[in-house]
Amino acid sequence: MRLLIPRFLSSRSNRFLVSNIRPSLNLQFHTSESKNASKPLSFIPFSDHQTPKTPNPDHEQLIINQSTILETLACYDNDWKRAMDFFNWVESEYGFKHTTETYNHMIDILCKFFEYDLAWQLIDKMPERDHKTFRVMFKRYASAHLVQEALDTYNKLGEFNLEDETSFLNLVDALCEYKHVIEAEELCLGKNKNFKENLAGFEMGTRVYNILLRGWFKMRWWAKCREFWEQMDKDGISKDLYSYSIYMDVQSKSGKPWKAVKLYKEIKKKGIKLDVVAYNTVIQAIGVSEGVDVAVHLGREMLEMGCEPNVVTYNIIIKLLCENRRVGEAYKVLDKMSKRRCAPNVITYHCIFRCLEKPNEILALLDRMTGNGVSPTLDTYVMLIRKFGRWGYLRPVFIVWKKMEDHGLSPNEFAYNALIDALVEKGMIDMARRYDEEMLAKGLSAKLRPELVKGECDD
Repeated sequence: MRLLIPRFLSSRSNRFLVSNIRPSLNLQFHTSESKNASKPLSFIPFSDHQTPKTPNPDHEQLIINQSTILETLACYDNDWKRAMDFFNWVESEYGFKHTTETYNHMIDILCKFFEYDLAWQLIDKMPERDHKTFRVMFKRYASAHLVQEALDTYNKLGEFNLEDETSFLNLVDALCEYKHVIEAEELCLGKNKNFKENLAGFEMGTRVYNILLRGWFKMRWWAKCREFWEQMDKDGISKDLYSYSIYMDVQSKSGKPWKAVKLYKEIKKKGIKLDVVAYNTVIQAIGVSEGVDVAVHLGREMLEMGCEPNVVTYNIIIKLLCENRRVGEAYKVLDKMSKRRCAPNVITYHCIFRCLEKPNEILALLDRMTGNGVSPTLDTYVMLIRKFGRWGYLRPVFIVWKKMEDHGLSPNEFAYNALIDALVEKGMIDMARRYDEEMLAKGLSAKLRPELVKGECDD
């Protein structure tokens, strides 16, 4: 069996100035001697300095599956051109028939960089579209504050037989997620006659009100949250457990956790059975108002009621312990999670990273994190680079940057800015400038930093 190294993207090699990142594609292939082999044999790196190479079909068959493509595209979330090149390359060179899921991921990356025309070209090309396809479009338009474009997209859904209640709820949710709650409320409960005709038959019930309530919560407009909570009663809307969970979170985050605890008692009196989400909200509130020990006690009560804690429950407890400088106990909870078959996630480790103050402890925890099969995200690396940069430790900064590259993640603007800030702080202007130029070449910034422009630095 031989290793297949495709050569890729030779025409674009001049775009990347400093980066040595070589994201890898973990592909499985079978030889004629072992057609039943199924384990991955090797990583197949492809870089901007190489062109594709097709395997010899007489010797081996390269098998590419959907999960492999999605994982690889995820490495290029911050580089739409390379993502698009890979997307087209795997189709043309290996005959991979893109699925709705791989199309949706590529569309998401394109829209992240405002390449909406290219995204629509892919939508037209897709053999099948689903609700997620247009949920991506709603989300990206709303995040770019292009509300009218999101509404226009919904109006086009009749062409795809997807103009239904699910799509409408996805639209409202996207608007609320990105703080266009005023427009969402007008859409659902206002007098927009042009749009009302499209909503015939859709019930403006508890689900819609819950989405809007959560939107006001995201906006942190606490007075409006209270007003809307009361409006639900006036409009005869039945409040469910999700409604109470949102409003408990409102009370907790608005600095009134004792009111969240009061709501919790009200739910119990009404005989509503709490789920893990509601318990998590109460544990957070009671931990802030009455202390972490009371929160742990409520966690035990939760178990007695037959509600199994999830990773969020443990994350809340760990965060409360860390905020109270009880790091040793936080590590004990981390150890308990695996024993209870509740695997920690990225947020679990983030809670502990934030309270650690020694570089060696942080790097050791990062190794433990990856050793336990939890992949750090870009947010993880950015947080650690900023942390070390503030402390003036450059060596750990480069260790973390190298780990990020080895993990196959393409740095985003926040990662670059954190690194450049650390370099500038230590007076390493030339190196900072090179990374700033690389960032500009990738389209992650609009212009070079004024303090790093060569002429101005020399002055």
